[in-house]
Amino acid sequence: MRAVVFERYGEPAEVREVADPEPAEHGVVVRVEATGLCRSDWHGWQGHDPDITLPHVPGHELAGVVEAVGARVTGRRVGDRVTVPFVCACGNCPACAAGDQQVCERQTQPGFTHWGSFAQYVALDHADVNLVEVPEGMSLATAASLGCRFATAYRAVVQQGRVAAGEFVAVHGCGGVGLSAVMIAAASGARVVAVDVSPRALDLARKFGAAQCVDGSGTEDTAAAVRDLTGGGAHLSLDALGSPATCAASVNGLRRRGRHVQVGLLPSPTGTTPVPMARAVALELELLGSHGMAAHTYPPMLELVRAGVLRPDLLVTRTIGLAAVPSALAAMGTAPGAGVTVIEPWN
Repeated sequence: MRAVVFERYGEPAEVREVADPEPAEHGVVVRVEATGLCRSDWHGWQGHDPDITLPHVPGHELAGVVEAVGARVTGRRVGDRVTVPFVCACGNCPACAAGDQQVCERQTQPGFTHWGSFAQYVALDHADVNLVEVPEGMSLATAASLGCRFATAYRAVVQQGRVAAGEFVAVHGCGGVGLSAVMIAAASGARVVAVDVSPRALDLARKFGAAQCVDGSGTEDTAAAVRDLTGGGAHLSLDALGSPATCAASVNGLRRRGRHVQVGLLPSPTGTTPVPMARAVALELELLGSHGMAAHTYPPMLELVRAGVLRPDLLVTRTIGLAAVPSALAAMGTAPGAGVTVIEPWN
């Protein structure tokens, strides 16, 4: 099969022929019809993830058709149209038993713990626990955007963030996950303030429901601008990018007893990121993490998509083939882009 491979962190990836994967006894092999290009893939390529072993094939946000099934799989068959959370849970550990598969103690992640979906085929573990059937009428390109960014945003806004109608929600960073969060928060009845450095990203944020936008590229204090627009601060704020600046701005833009949800990864040479804890203590803020979403919690989100309340299809702004992936991956370090780029490995 053809796949995108990199041999060294930060050096150019290339498209080459590699061996087709085989399914584990509890797993499947999926023919990848669409896979998203995500900033987390860029972090992996940069060497920010300790689970990656070189050489490596990135890609974790996918949808496709089941091509081969392991001997112990009972709930899936060849030909099923499926997507999958980027966290593939074991189904047996205490976290899984509690329903918290997104923080499984023995999780695997395509594109990180093993070769991923920037390829024509990908192996996925524990298929009976992790595979989600793609509803009839939903394109596989749309389904591919659910597994990481849209589902992550849904959990961050609805489940972790506990958004309520009428609340102010600030979203820092309007790439794929940030625009998803804008759309989900607005559909929940919240008043959304979107923050980004890109005019195009802010235009998309307005399109997807942001009531106010803040240009984060200037000299203006972003947190102060959010507090001014929301009459004292957001009730809920998300760092959907993942940088010390956006994390601090998200926390500093909250009102008393507000809720910060960290979604974007925070790489740092020292392994730590400064967080304004004095404000968190003084205002009794909640600081929360959000890490994907378990497969069994997809149905309410999928129903909102089916009903047209949520439109993840509108977030797909670019479609490319495998040949364009190495340059697109490298570009995410300086220009993360707006919306979702989908890769079609067979084109």
